[in-house]
Amino acid sequence: MFVVIRFRVGEDAQAEFAVRARAAIDVLAKQKGFVSAQVGRNVDDPELLALNMEWENVGSYRRALSPYEVKLTAVPLLSQAVDEPTAYEDLAELLP
Repeated sequence: MFVVIRFRVGEDAQAEFAVRARAAIDVLAKQKGFVSAQVGRNVDDPELLALNMEWENVGSYRRALSPYEVKLTAVPLLSQAVDEPTAYEDLAELLP
């Protein structure tokens, strides 16, 4: 499964966001079921950033948000996300 978390971040605050995103990814990467992560900027709207993560399954992702270190480092960043659903089931096997 994959997670798409979008953030609205002013260009002047993006360097600080990048530091916080790196710390969040580092702590989440230690959690069981983590596969990969990337951060990107929208090409048409440079203040719209996205954190994309891949997890083995939705349970791994949800459990990964529970440890104290994650709550201390990643959750404060994640709580500033655009309010929308973030977890997606990979349907690649259904595509022709």
